[in-house]
Amino acid sequence: MVAIGNFLFHFRNALFPVAFLLVLLPGPVLFSDPLYAALVGFVVALAGQFVRASTIGLRYIIRGGKNRRVYAEDLVTEGIYSHSRNPMYVGNLLILGGVAIASNSWICVGIAVPLFLFIYCAIVAAEEAYLRGKFGQAFDAYVRDVPRWLLRFRGLGTTLAESEFHWRRVLVKEYGTPTGWVIGICASVLWDFWWDDVLDDRQGAVQGLIAAMIVVAVFWCVARFMKKSRTIVAD
Repeated sequence: MVAIGNFLFHFRNALFPVAFLLVLLPGPVLFSDPLYAALVGFVVALAGQFVRASTIGLRYIIRGGKNRRVYAEDLVTEGIYSHSRNPMYVGNLLILGGVAIASNSWICVGIAVPLFLFIYCAIVAAEEAYLRGKFGQAFDAYVRDVPRWLLRFRGLGTTLAESEFHWRRVLVKEYGTPTGWVIGICASVLWDFWWDDVLDDRQGAVQGLIAAMIVVAVFWCVARFMKKSRTIVAD
């Protein structure tokens, strides 16, 4: 599993594009109206985005790897990491699950959810092997105290109250993620409308979805400009 995780970590940046391709898979529908699927998927993905934003805003962890290999500068146990060992991956899985639900296809949900659960379990196995080798007993103690996936709610209120939230860091580091999944959900609904040949009958919804895609695209452009021009710098 560790070897598989190291291999998948090398190509981890391609995971989200693969997930969005899976939404095109036709299959038995979850809801009679694709907009219902989009609403449920949006709520699930928004929960994942909240987890990611909270994690980055409270304590950013540099575990991006070096030369596409697992790497960590230090053992981070503060912020949301004191309640879950892998909150960013939990957020990713919720976002991917939300996009899968928004596809309104049981085939997509049945393939995407188990596939990405396996992928992230393998990556986590590789990361944990690295962290155990580098930090030894300190990491073992962390493992005993904090769950791998589930969020430990005990003391969460205290963590949030006592921690400074760095919203600039969230904006600079995270602006691409919500842009991607919001456009993905909107595009999946438009795809379903096209597949069902109801684009002309659902013009109000179509216009609203296109408007939402334009809004988040503009947000991405503004946020990227602010980052590149250093109008806003991550603190």
